[in-house]
Amino acid sequence: MLYNSMSRAELLELRNDLEAKFEQKKGLGLNLSMARGKPAKEQLELSMPMMNIINENTPMAGEDGMDFRNYGVLPGIMEARKLFADLLEVKPENIVVCGNASLTIMYDVISRAFIHGILGSTPWCKLDKVKFLCPVPGYDRHFTICEVFGIEMIPVAMDDNGPDMDVVEKMVAEDPAIKGIWCVPKYSNPDGIVYSDDVVRRFAALKPAAEDFRIFWDNAYCIHHLYEDKQCEILNIVEECAKAGNPDMVYEFCSTSKVTFPGGGISCLAASKANIDAAIGFMNAQTISHDKINQLRHVLFFPTADDMKAHMLKHAAIMRPKFDAVLDMLEKELDGTGIATWKKPLGGYFIGFNAMEGCASKIVAMCKEAGVVMTNAGATWPYGKDPMDSSIRIAPSFPTLEELIEAAEIFIICVKIVSIDKILETK
Repeated sequence: MLYNSMSRAELLELRNDLEAKFEQKKGLGLNLSMARGKPAKEQLELSMPMMNIINENTPMAGEDGMDFRNYGVLPGIMEARKLFADLLEVKPENIVVCGNASLTIMYDVISRAFIHGILGSTPWCKLDKVKFLCPVPGYDRHFTICEVFGIEMIPVAMDDNGPDMDVVEKMVAEDPAIKGIWCVPKYSNPDGIVYSDDVVRRFAALKPAAEDFRIFWDNAYCIHHLYEDKQCEILNIVEECAKAGNPDMVYEFCSTSKVTFPGGGISCLAASKANIDAAIGFMNAQTISHDKINQLRHVLFFPTADDMKAHMLKHAAIMRPKFDAVLDMLEKELDGTGIATWKKPLGGYFIGFNAMEGCASKIVAMCKEAGVVMTNAGATWPYGKDPMDSSIRIAPSFPTLEELIEAAEIFIICVKIVSIDKILETK
């Protein structure tokens, strides 16, 4: 029933019932978290055989004869470059394999742009203003990087096909201070949106006023499907940029952080030869090489990209019941009430939830009071400031199914109470 259509007396009666349930839940002294997209213990166990895949008898020379145990091979061992190239459908020479986190690569790329410039352009530190477009809701860590460097962030609305490309095209073409745009193109954080072919092609065909404009294509969830029979695919942005005559315009990032071990995986940068050569040139002053033993561990565990994809179906079998449980509860308890909307993702790690305007912060605070920790309301917007105060990110992966159901029950109670209070303000 639509809450807005209920009388004040009906709302107050419902609120009293909900308040009693909330106090009962609060009295349990729970400590549950739906805050970060962390793999559960069962998911981490899937990769434990990798720990035994290398021993004293393992050959330690690559196809080029380089000893994996020694210095060198800054771009990554060829076997690992081929693995990521296979996964992202690019050539191995378009890949640099780095440490455990693609976020580190993103930070380094922006840092180099500030200090040295991009392919001969003016270093960003010498400019009066540097701006980035930020599709919203989006990934808070992207926004944090911008804040650290003092980059002005400009929100861009998203729909079910991706960012509003009319806005992106216009702003990029008119303002040379706009140097980049953050993108999570597949199963986006937090809404699970998959960029359409048209959106990808329009990205590739952008005509930026800044010669050093770059698309930061964070393909974090490229193989993180929830359903074996509903696997979304997107166009190859590196290939599309080359077709459109803009081969240098994109940096693509990927990692195995949620494939094997967060903090113990491998990551890569995929880009044009000019961008890759520039990155290697700067990395040469930064490190001798990344962890080639870990790269070898991964390529022995995943001889091909298909092996990695098959491994991710095991992750999906663990994740899917959790997502289904939360989505079923939201539909059962909130559908038809008119107080919330949410996305039903086919992959990734999050459920994007939109409360009534002005309610998200209160909902998250109330959940915490009952022992359920959520990502801060507003975290999916630049500067942590959601102008509507409605966006909430739900992360179902880490808790057990039983814990998750308990946390979701509390979340729904809080949504209902805060929403009723909002409606009562005008009744």
